[in-house]
Amino acid sequence: MRKIYIQNNPKNMSIFEHLEELRRRFFMVLIIFCIITTLCLVNIKSISFILQEPALGIKFLQLAPGEYIFVSIKMSIYAGVVFSSPFAIYQIILFILPGLTNKEASYLIPTLITSIFLFFLGIIFSYKILIPGALNFLINYGSEIVEPIWSFEEYFNFILLLSFSTGLAFQIPVVQLLLGFFNIVSSKNMLKYWKYIIFISTVIGAVITPSTDPITQIFMSLAILTLYFSGILILKTLKR
Repeated sequence: MRKIYIQNNPKNMSIFEHLEELRRRFFMVLIIFCIITTLCLVNIKSISFILQEPALGIKFLQLAPGEYIFVSIKMSIYAGVVFSSPFAIYQIILFILPGLTNKEASYLIPTLITSIFLFFLGIIFSYKILIPGALNFLINYGSEIVEPIWSFEEYFNFILLLSFSTGLAFQIPVVQLLLGFFNIVSSKNMLKYWKYIIFISTVIGAVITPSTDPITQIFMSLAILTLYFSGILILKTLKR
């Protein structure tokens, strides 16, 4: 099968040329990561206010000398990783594209793009729905007995864990597409076990959401089910 091979030099590249190209692309990604991380560190106050928005009314404390400085660096690094990841994946695509067939490229590239989109969609879903719901439950539970005063580092770890776990959970359709493209599991078989998926989505929703708030867990479970059945529909459409 004819291969997609976009290159200025018509001759095949040697192993050293491949390694040189890989090194060049790695440093390009590293530069973008450093730039984004630096920009985030410069604007760390704005980022902190955005992260605190779901917990309005809560007083945050610095429980150790320099805690906020280390948290600021941590937030900047994580933000740099997240926002530079699309560029990194783009560089990976350019590196492996010459060795792919048309069929492989037609599967891989849309899958990677979809994966990036779903990951960011999961983070937005977590920030807009799951985090406010979980925080509302945690703040109101026992509010008449204790006053909620939190460590900013622990709060950031809470936001980070919930956001990233939700972003990973939103990769379900991507996993389904890969399983379907490689003929490991068909869309028919995926639909066959829908009862088990409902149970699994409930368990995942309970594990991902740190609070025992049933509303937040239901939202997460419904999101997982929607993604799962959407993945089946997309796979069935593409397999026609």
